Amino acid sequence: MAADPSAAPAASSPADDRRSGSGGRLTLWGVAAAFLAVSLFGGHQPAADPGPPRAPGAKAAVPAGPRPSDEALPRSAPTRLRIPEISVDAPFTTLSLGASGQLQPPPAADTNLVGWYAGGVSPGERGTAIIAGHVDTVTSAAVFADLGRLEPGDRFSVERADGRTAEFVVDSAETFAKDDFPSERVYADADRPEVRLITCAGDYDRQVRDYTDNLVVFAHLV
Repeated sequence: MAADPSAAPAASSPADDRRSGSGGRLTLWGVAAAFLAVSLFGGHQPAADPGPPRAPGAKAAVPAGPRPSDEALPRSAPTRLRIPEISVDAPFTTLSLGASGQLQPPPAADTNLVGWYAGGVSPGERGTAIIAGHVDTVTSAAVFADLGRLEPGDRFSVERADGRTAEFVVDSAETFAKDDFPSERVYADADRPEVRLITCAGDYDRQVRDYTDNLVVFAHLV
């Protein structure tokens, strides 16, 4: 993520890019709206949400058998993410799709904030829940700066509006080039409650004002 020392003096820095409102760190990843709608909603019917209304390399996987569907939690908005291994203790905001079909990231001004795709399932509900966070901002490292340190077997929890806490175990942590992102694998619906933690990774590309890669942590409910 360091600037290229050979870059021309006129070239903007990642910080300058963010001030302009089009920096790479503002775009966590791109995905077609239709794919998200199909794969994240899946075929299951969400229960009523007792929480607040919605608002606008690779590591080896940990073998795990399917979790019985009756152990999935009902739908409820997440309120806080805790990842002790990397000292994350952050509140949630809701994320939605922009006009271009890209999932909008959390506001950049708050370095300790994560977002979940409210158009999909909630963490703990059967299916694939999407949680995103920034790796850094203009001023400092952000909430997912150390996400790449997570390893198979590490655990994290999501506190929910219904008062329950969903506990997850990491299956794998993998980095993908943004121009070869495996959307079907990452976003596809699941038969058990799963979560994807996603942030930017790789080098900062000044030409496109974006990071070259995405880091994805795959996890399931325990």
